[in-house]
Amino acid sequence: MVVKEYQNVTEVAGPLVFVEGVSGVGYNELAEIILPSGEKRKGQVLEVSKNIAVVQIFGATTGLDTNKTSVRFLGETLHLSVSTDMLGRVFNGIGEPRDRGPAIIAEDKIDILGSAINPYARAEPRDFIQTGISTIDGMNTLVRGQKLPIFSGSGLPHNQLAAQIARQAKVPGKEEDFAVIFAAVGITHEESSFFMRDFERTGALERAVLFLNLADDPSIERLITPRMALTTAEYLAYEKDMQILVIITDMTNYCEALRELASAREEVPGRRGYPGYMYTDLASIYERAGCIKGRKGTITQLSILSMPGDDITNPIPDLTGYITEGQIVLGRDLHRRGIYPSIDVLPCLSRLMNLGIGKEKTREDHRGVADQLYAAYAEGRDLRSLSAVVGEEALTETDKKYLKFADLFEQRFVTQGRQEDRSIEQTLELGWELLSALPESELKRIKRDYIEKYGKKYRK
Repeated sequence: MVVKEYQNVTEVAGPLVFVEGVSGVGYNELAEIILPSGEKRKGQVLEVSKNIAVVQIFGATTGLDTNKTSVRFLGETLHLSVSTDMLGRVFNGIGEPRDRGPAIIAEDKIDILGSAINPYARAEPRDFIQTGISTIDGMNTLVRGQKLPIFSGSGLPHNQLAAQIARQAKVPGKEEDFAVIFAAVGITHEESSFFMRDFERTGALERAVLFLNLADDPSIERLITPRMALTTAEYLAYEKDMQILVIITDMTNYCEALRELASAREEVPGRRGYPGYMYTDLASIYERAGCIKGRKGTITQLSILSMPGDDITNPIPDLTGYITEGQIVLGRDLHRRGIYPSIDVLPCLSRLMNLGIGKEKTREDHRGVADQLYAAYAEGRDLRSLSAVVGEEALTETDKKYLKFADLFEQRFVTQGRQEDRSIEQTLELGWELLSALPESELKRIKRDYIEKYGKKYRK
């Protein structure tokens, strides 16, 4: 490893340090900034042009003197020390222990940037992951190897939902090592305490690795934290044959940090001030999920983002939707009415759902029940709007049943306790029970054989 040291710092702009006269320095290379007091701070090369290097400091730039500060380039990129001993541990955004435990004794050191999965090497995702949440398992099924984002909004319970999924997620019917890698990006101290308490209280920490980047940590750390989590996931999945679920919250904070750094570098802004390469940057995170041919381990990804102003056309959810395989959407109207987890199933979608459900996976009637529930709820929601105009008295008897079904669906299927872990069988049986409120002639999306086999016991 070649270490080069320079003392010609020409400018300090916010978190950026400009060093002149450099040579042989690479993009993303680690740097050590030595202050006049002798204090050392870490940094990373963000840009190299001609003989100038731009270094982003991991921390504050107070105390820097352009005449007396020196920068040492370490000749390597940021690596993470990985080991199975990371399970049950809590780290900060750059992989240092936050739980007062000892440093990890590395079984390997891996570059956090990773590498893209060759599309030819990808295996088709097929196995069902049970989250215990009916609106996800029943109607927007998560499949092993899938990347499925959750679109939320300010004040909505996405943190509670993330913690519940992290506690409850499992691959039913299979004795396999399963673990959750949880990355929190730009969260408050209160949110950090919530996640720590929840994981410790429920025992979920034993099979989890937590990376917590706080709101008062440097912006550059927000760009590193998801990559730390995914590097850990890749090691456990592809080297230790484990089934890994990666949960990242909140990707909006990640994108805001990306915009902040792009502005500090005086780059030409794109849509709403975000850099033009944000799509590529997000893809470098999302595309690290998947199944690889010949490997037993898999990586599934749930990334949570809070839409600014509840605007689904904002560049963050918009670009995310192009890269990922569907979306789970939280509804503010449901939240106002006290419904938890307030998942609005109508704009939700899981593009890989059909690969993970059906006979010998979940149950043979799963697809039909999901389609019928969706159609009936959509009809009931439309009739709510209509009845607000013409009055409920103007509706037909069948219309009134759909109207009642929409209320029951929200009260019983969508609503569930924060500690309630429903199996896929319980979810499907609840679906059949709700559909019994509709005339059998209206069940046009379910095979007659399945109605006879599963639905008759709920009909009076």
